Amino acid sequence: MLNKKDAAERARKLRTLITEERYKYHVLDKSDLSEGALDSLKHELWEIEQAYPELVTPDSPTQRVAGKASSQFGKVPHARPMLSLEDVFTREEMEEWVERLRRRVPHLKTDFYAEIKMDGLAVSLEYEKGVFVRGSTRGDGRVGENITQNLKTIEAIPLVLRRPSEGELKTFLKAHGAGLAAAALSKIVDRLLSGSLEARGEVYMTKKALDRINAAARKAGEPEFANPRNAAAGSLRQLDSSITASRKLDFFAYDLVTNDGLVTHEQCHELMKLFGFPANPLNALCRTTDDVQALYDHVGKKRETLPYWIDGVVVGVNDLALFERLGVVGKAPRGMAAYKFPAEAVTTVVRDVRWQVGRTGVITPVAVMDPVFVAGTTVRHATLHNLDEIKRLGLKIGDTVVLHKAGDVIPKVVQALPKLRTGKEKAIVAPRTCPSCGTPVTRREGEVALVCENPDCEAKDLGRLLHFVSKRAFDIDGLGDKIMEQLIAASLVTEPADLFELVPGDVEPLEGFAEKSSRQLVASIQGAKKISLARFVLALGIRHVGEETAVELARAFGTLEKLRAASLDDLKAVAQIGDVVAESVHASFRNPRRQKEIDRLLEVGVEIEKPKRAAAQPFAGLTFVLTGTLESLSRDEAKDRILELGGRVSSSVGKDTSFVVVGADPGSKAEKAKKLGRPVLSEKAFLAMLKP
Repeated sequence: MLNKKDAAERARKLRTLITEERYKYHVLDKSDLSEGALDSLKHELWEIEQAYPELVTPDSPTQRVAGKASSQFGKVPHARPMLSLEDVFTREEMEEWVERLRRRVPHLKTDFYAEIKMDGLAVSLEYEKGVFVRGSTRGDGRVGENITQNLKTIEAIPLVLRRPSEGELKTFLKAHGAGLAAAALSKIVDRLLSGSLEARGEVYMTKKALDRINAAARKAGEPEFANPRNAAAGSLRQLDSSITASRKLDFFAYDLVTNDGLVTHEQCHELMKLFGFPANPLNALCRTTDDVQALYDHVGKKRETLPYWIDGVVVGVNDLALFERLGVVGKAPRGMAAYKFPAEAVTTVVRDVRWQVGRTGVITPVAVMDPVFVAGTTVRHATLHNLDEIKRLGLKIGDTVVLHKAGDVIPKVVQALPKLRTGKEKAIVAPRTCPSCGTPVTRREGEVALVCENPDCEAKDLGRLLHFVSKRAFDIDGLGDKIMEQLIAASLVTEPADLFELVPGDVEPLEGFAEKSSRQLVASIQGAKKISLARFVLALGIRHVGEETAVELARAFGTLEKLRAASLDDLKAVAQIGDVVAESVHASFRNPRRQKEIDRLLEVGVEIEKPKRAAAQPFAGLTFVLTGTLESLSRDEAKDRILELGGRVSSSVGKDTSFVVVGADPGSKAEKAKKLGRPVLSEKAFLAMLKP
């Protein structure tokens, strides 16, 4: 926890940066930061102000909603402010929010109404005697922009409200009418349809519509929209309504502001539907926080298959009277929170940079950061790759950075924020000697990496052994860094074959082990003796040989014996293998130490399995790229199935890519596929291709 002086300075810098970015995002419809990174900065500022309430200022971003109204449109004062919401990112934070409500209202008993949080633009719709008369943006929460004409172009927004039939009202009362009498409901409906009514909702753009607009922009050489929120905002703020109409925007209602007489928020939603407003069909009444979590999990799995973008679930106290009683704190209602999906981009602070020696001797800088929750996991370390990347980022120790992680992609520092510097930051200095063995480091000609050339460096041994047991190599459970370090320190393991000669008695004396755990580890190692040729080649840790290259070598030569005997010309003849890789493989298999290592592995019982290939090879000649998280099978299982059916798996999208398979939270590969015009498959379509 920061002391008050440091907290005040940090809060000041956060307020300045957030205000700048919010102006770009809401007024100019562009931003240098992703929404996830901006949310992360806001959340940090909110936490500081919670710890030190005296640091809250009237102009703090936590005390306002958005940017000022554009001068291009007339201003519309909101009769009731369009408030922002408190963000929560984990179940623990959601439970803490509920606990705060209980402290404010002892013996709190309530259910919740959960709504899908659309990634679009919030608007207010005003009706007089059932006719749409004015529509406006959120603006700064109190004053918005008059965009009535543009909103009229959206077919989902009713221009005239419909009057529910008696039968519909009876059904409404039966299903949702707790606390309401039939006569009271009729009076409410009459009053709203004959007087004033204000509804609010979200204007959004479907994925299909955005793809169509961006395709036209590319063809015309014009800039594309970066995200659906910018696309919706830009479309609504056109001075020419015909342009808005051409964008095919859509709308979901989420609130009935004029709700006097109604009892629950659920009733607001259901009555709005009867009046003709569309509502998201995934919205649901939740009796408990377990129900909220179940909906959150369900929607999260469906997220990528939905025709529109969403970024979480809005959870609100269902009881309208209780909601009002809870009131407002700052510019957010206490009785409602946005339970957001794990952000792909967040901010954190780099506290140190450690230099890690890999199996080939390459020394990699690794950022040590304040722990941060991103894309479903807590992250504290991220590779900085090399000195050139550090220079490109302009990174210093102590900097606040933007961290990006999507699905199972390795977290990456993508941006430093120098405007948040305090003057205490330190330059990152590269080591002159190996951090493990002290040997002077070198920088090979034409390469950016620092390298330890000492063949006996212990760090290389650790890196090589960890690579050997990694998931896509021998996949031995239970052999992490600490245990491998213990095995090396005890001189039990110096090369891969030593692992397969371990017995429980060797392991049991090590710290943290007992009779049962030592037996389990040895059994796990013995159970990994059977392995495919591709995985075996990858496990050897040959320079320049990654998973894709190992697969190509296994396909080309079929057996370990043929691969070991291959000439340099034989290796160069493999279509997917370049000269540099061929020379590295050829030299490795002729290295006496490597030959002895392989022979020992075979002597201790390692068995190379015959390739698993289906009788039919429907994927022959096809190259697949996988991005995002698949629900029905793991990324590795998908790769194996593609290989069995004769296909290839690549880590990058290019002109030779046949299909890009897109799961949940895809990375930039999905966008690149669209730009290159390569076919994109949903998980459902991919699974259909796998069927005989």
